[in-house]
Amino acid sequence: MNVALVHVGFGNVVALNRLLAIVAPESAPVRRLMRHAAERELTIDATCGHKTKAVLVLDTGAIVLSALSPETIANRVRNPRDARAEREPRSETEDL
Repeated sequence: MNVALVHVGFGNVVALNRLLAIVAPESAPVRRLMRHAAERELTIDATCGHKTKAVLVLDTGAIVLSALSPETIANRVRNPRDARAEREPRSETEDL
């Protein structure tokens, strides 16, 4: 079974078939969602200590906190091949 994954920063990935929404954490409803998820121990912190810039809501009720912007993650969802090329270093022979 192949599951499409999206890179959410610092070597962390999320299964696309579980992803419901990608939102910014600034609004009061999203902050409330984050607080309730933390109370129910359904928060996955993928920020590695950096500022949370995106909250990914999963169909399981869990949320994933990411240090990447919602736009960056959305672009990676839309263009998974571009995101992979973004992460992989170019070899010196490609320039020749």
